Amino acid sequence: MSKSFIEQVHYIRIPVKDLELSTTWYRDVLGFQELNKAEKLVTFKVNEGPLLLILVPTDDETFSHFTIDKDHEFSIGFTSPELSKFHQHLINNQVKVDHIKEDDGHFYFHFYDPSGNKLQAHWWVRLL
Repeated sequence: MSKSFIEQVHYIRIPVKDLELSTTWYRDVLGFQELNKAEKLVTFKVNEGPLLLILVPTDDETFSHFTIDKDHEFSIGFTSPELSKFHQHLINNQVKVDHIKEDDGHFYFHFYDPSGNKLQAHWWVRLL
């Protein structure tokens, strides 16, 4: 098959424990635009990109990340050209956040939403 029938990723669903708390956090801390709020989900737009983020409440012990050898691995990564400022912003908002790391010009850190979902923010800097 030379061409995919799929045009783009439209949305990602994230399980959350407290829909109200998570809605406020994704709107106020991450700055996402709330598009639609229903009884069982909230839809956010992430800046001007085509991707939507949908929060889905659950009482189950489940997350958007997965494990490899029992270590949590993120499944959702965000780009941030002002990575250091974003990192400090999260710290200022009492978000659980790891230190910024660098791997050959790729700077990144991991952080957690109020439901414990592991996320990543990164930015690629070409080294001369």
